[in-house]
Amino acid sequence: MGDGLLPIGAILGPQGLKGYVKIKPFTQTPESLSAYGPVTLGDGRTLQLQVKSVTAKGVAIVAAAGITSRDAAEALRGQTVAIARSSLPEPAEDELYHADLLGVRVVAGDGQLVGKIVGLHNFGAGDVVEVAPADGASVMLPFGGQRVISLDLAAGEVVLDVPDGLLAFDAAPPDEDRNDS
Repeated sequence: MGDGLLPIGAILGPQGLKGYVKIKPFTQTPESLSAYGPVTLGDGRTLQLQVKSVTAKGVAIVAAAGITSRDAAEALRGQTVAIARSSLPEPAEDELYHADLLGVRVVAGDGQLVGKIVGLHNFGAGDVVEVAPADGASVMLPFGGQRVISLDLAAGEVVLDVPDGLLAFDAAPPDEDRNDS
């Protein structure tokens, strides 16, 4: 995505024969896909979208101006849908855009650097940040409520109360004298 563009969805493929597409929204509500004006695709094209319906699983069925056949809709499969950051309203004082968290340093409550945020997910039990350490596999950490000790987007840092045992540097070393017989 180009500078100043925020991804708001991904095109999953065609829906029906009229050129409609299925879009997995990254927005709080699927209707937001068409609320802020034209969108920019990953290949640089712009489209005007109109949300026709939303499935029970939250996938938006969308008409795109100029896309009138199943073949044309199929050609859009896999494209990312983005909008200009400037077309979004400023978030309220206690809100933020998830995209603003990407790249932010995560520090544990004890001052230990954990890594940088590379994703924010919600699998149904609350928000979870995906953090990539300097080396090794990324870790998923709870993000919300009292787990967030401080958040300073201007400084690019969030301090989290990390549950014991989730990070390699706070795990106990294995007991080498252990006998499993």
